Amino acid sequence: MQNDTQHQTVPVADPPSRPRRFVFVLLDNFTLLCFAAAVESLRIANRMANRELYSWMFVGEGGDTVRCSAGTAIQLDNDLGDLNRDDTVMLCGGVDVQAASTKKLLNWLRRESRKGLKVGGLCTAGYSMAKAGLLDGKKATIHWENQDSFAEEFDDVTLTKSVFVMDGNRMTTAGGTSSIDLMLKIIADDHGEELANAVADQLIYSSIRTDQDTQRLSVPTRIGVRHPKLSQVIRMMEENIEDPISPSILAKDVGMSTRQLERLFRRYLNRSPKRYYMELRLQKARNLLMQTDMSVINVALACGFASPSHFSKCYRAHYETTPYRERGSHGARLSV
Repeated sequence: MQNDTQHQTVPVADPPSRPRRFVFVLLDNFTLLCFAAAVESLRIANRMANRELYSWMFVGEGGDTVRCSAGTAIQLDNDLGDLNRDDTVMLCGGVDVQAASTKKLLNWLRRESRKGLKVGGLCTAGYSMAKAGLLDGKKATIHWENQDSFAEEFDDVTLTKSVFVMDGNRMTTAGGTSSIDLMLKIIADDHGEELANAVADQLIYSSIRTDQDTQRLSVPTRIGVRHPKLSQVIRMMEENIEDPISPSILAKDVGMSTRQLERLFRRYLNRSPKRYYMELRLQKARNLLMQTDMSVINVALACGFASPSHFSKCYRAHYETTPYRERGSHGARLSV
């Protein structure tokens, strides 16, 4: 059991005269893991330094309570009000971030960001930042499930697949435990690597990631198969959704015959290359239908379907509903 009273204090060079304050903005249905991981990192930094390096407060619309996606209600300290210029804002997003990005929130973000303070987005909150125009001309990241819809909606943002991105006074993370990686980077920049490493040790976090690390598992790990040519073909499929490549060209590009490629997919994935490719395209289509207000026709085109009727037929066969019904059942939650 961890003993909170006995630990070795980590020396901090030039400690601040007052703690750096983080203002956590909790959006409706925010992800508890991302939020808790960030706050705990700051708490442990204070404990290991044996002084208050960081303070924090929780705010949100209404200033009362907000529920995370797991259903737990969190008591807020305040409504969306005026902040200090040296505050750091951390937006905490989660499920249905489009619906949580209300006009009040976006207007507040625009107003407060004009003060020059640092703003970060945990999990899906990069969407709220982009919607408010805070990421125009910046590099950013967001949870991999939201990457397709984000890329379609925000042309002025350079989207990456990194676990976190720091670009000037803007920060974004991909969700999950990436909050820890971002906070460890902030702690290291503020007070040195020794303190950041001590915090990581307390968290039993043995593999600290940088902004050069990607958020998703490698293809071999994801599919549970370590076959270099199969992995190469799947990467090519994932990178060419809008303009699908024929199986014969895919096979040729990795130095095998179409028949050999067919056998490879059947052996390891129990489906044909054509079927696997179709499932990737339909998965992206479903993400776009559920997370954007793109028309069904534009979704079809973005996923390599020249004919809306063919798209609808394939979608229904796979998901047992039509794209229009899928859009109808989720469209109300996308309004801002």
